[in-house]
Amino acid sequence: MRVFSASLATETNTFGPMPTGLASFKDRGHFPAGKHPDAMTLFSGPLWAARMRGADTGWQLFEGMVAGAQPSGTTTRHAYETLRDELLDDLRAVLPVDMVLLGLHGAMVADGYDDCEGDLLARVRQIVGPKVVIGAELDPHNHLTPEMVANADVMISFKEYPHTDVLERGLELVDICAATVEGKVKPVAAVVDCDMIVTVHTSREPALGFVKRMQSLEGKDGVLSVSLTHGFSWGDVPEMGTKVLVYTDGDQAKADALARQLADEVIAMRDGLTVNYPSIDASLDEALAFDGGPVVISDGADNPGGGAASDSTFILRRMVERDIANAALGPLWDPIAVRIAFDAGVGAKLAMRIGGKISPLSGDPLDVECTVKALKHDLVMTGLAGTPTPMGDCALIETNGIEIVLITLRNQAMGTDLFTQLGCDLAAKKIIVVKSSQHFYASYSKVARHVIYAGAPGAVTLDLNTLPYKKARLPKWPIGVAA
Repeated sequence: MRVFSASLATETNTFGPMPTGLASFKDRGHFPAGKHPDAMTLFSGPLWAARMRGADTGWQLFEGMVAGAQPSGTTTRHAYETLRDELLDDLRAVLPVDMVLLGLHGAMVADGYDDCEGDLLARVRQIVGPKVVIGAELDPHNHLTPEMVANADVMISFKEYPHTDVLERGLELVDICAATVEGKVKPVAAVVDCDMIVTVHTSREPALGFVKRMQSLEGKDGVLSVSLTHGFSWGDVPEMGTKVLVYTDGDQAKADALARQLADEVIAMRDGLTVNYPSIDASLDEALAFDGGPVVISDGADNPGGGAASDSTFILRRMVERDIANAALGPLWDPIAVRIAFDAGVGAKLAMRIGGKISPLSGDPLDVECTVKALKHDLVMTGLAGTPTPMGDCALIETNGIEIVLITLRNQAMGTDLFTQLGCDLAAKKIIVVKSSQHFYASYSKVARHVIYAGAPGAVTLDLNTLPYKKARLPKWPIGVAA
C-alpha cells in the first residue's frame, strides 16, 4: 500500500492581537518532506501511527511536510497558501497513492479562508480523485464544516482534554482508513450541531463518563468512530460550535440516529460541563484559604494555546500588591526581559520591567526589583502526549517571594518541568499560577492539592458575550442566550 502523510495545523483566535505568519510555524515546528524528527510532534499523530503500522505491513510511506504554529491571531494569506502549496506539491510528487493521512487542527483561519482545513481537503481530493482514502486527525477544538466532512473519508478528533491521546486516535484513524482501502469497511458520516459552545474538561465528570461512553460504542454494531467537537469559541466563523461526528460501516440511518442521540446527551449535560471562573481576587482568596498546597490557579484568559500573548500582568500585579509570597508563575512571554536576565547573570539583583507589552489585554507592564535565580538556553518542556515543546531561552527570576519563569518562545504551561528544570520547587509553593486553560492539568494535577480556574481579563476571555462576533451563527448557548 502506498501511503502519504503530512500535517498543517494551528488554532486561530480571530480576536487575537498578533497575526500568525511563517515565522510562527518555524518557531513551533516546520519540517520539510522526509525531515520529521524521530519523535512524535503534536500534530504528526497520523504520520507516527503510519510509521508504526507500516513497519508491520510493509507499506510504502511517503512523508510530506509537517508544520504547526502556536495559536495566535488570523493566519496571513501568504503563510497559509505557501504551506498549503508545499504540502500539495509533496503529495503530487509521490502519486499514485492509496491513502492520505493528514494531521490537522480544524480551527485554522487565514486571511481570505474561514475554513482552511476544508480548502486543503478539497484540494487534496481534487488531486487524488474520488477513490483514494483520505483521513484526518483533528483537535476537538475545531470548526467541523460540511466541506471537511465531504472531502475526507474519515476524521477522528482527540477525545481527551488535555490532549493526552494523540497517538491512540492516530492509530484508530490509520486502522479505519486501511480497512477502508482494503474494502473491509465503508465509512459513512453523520454530524449533529448542538447549537452551543462549551468547555469540555474530560478530566472530570460529566465529560469523563461521556468519553468512556463514546469509546464503548466504537467497534461494535457497525459503529466505527465517535468524535465530540468541543468547538473553539474564539474563532469567529460560521461553523463555530459544539458538534457530534459519527461514522458507521455503511449504515447512514444508524449514523444519523446515534449522532442525534449523543448530541442530545451533550446538550443535557451542558450545565454540568460549565466551569466556575471566580475573579482574580476571589481566586487568590480561595487559594490562600485552602489548607495546604500547592494550589494551582489557571490563567486561561492569557493562554497562548488559545491565541493569547501570555504576557498579561493582571494576576501577578494583584499578587504583588497583596504581598502574596511563596508562589510561582509562568510562563510569561517576554524575550526582552529574558535577554536582560541573561546579560545580568545568575545571582544578579536588578530592576526589571516585565510583561504587559502586546496589547491592552496584556495589562500594564510591571516594574519589579528582582533576583535572577536561573538561566537555561533552549529549554524543552514535556508537552502533550509526551511531545517535546521548545520554550527557547528561559530565565527564572524572583520578586516579592514569587518565582517567575520568563520565556522567549511562546507556549503554554504543560509539563511541570517548565519550572523544575530551572530549579523551582513546585511542591514547596503555596500557589502556582499557570498560563494555560486546561492542558496543564495532565501534569500539574500530580502536584496540586487544589485547582482553580480564574476569570481574569485576556485575549482568551471566558466571558464569551463580550466578544464582537460578526460571522458566527448566533445565538448559540451560552452566547446571546438570556440567563
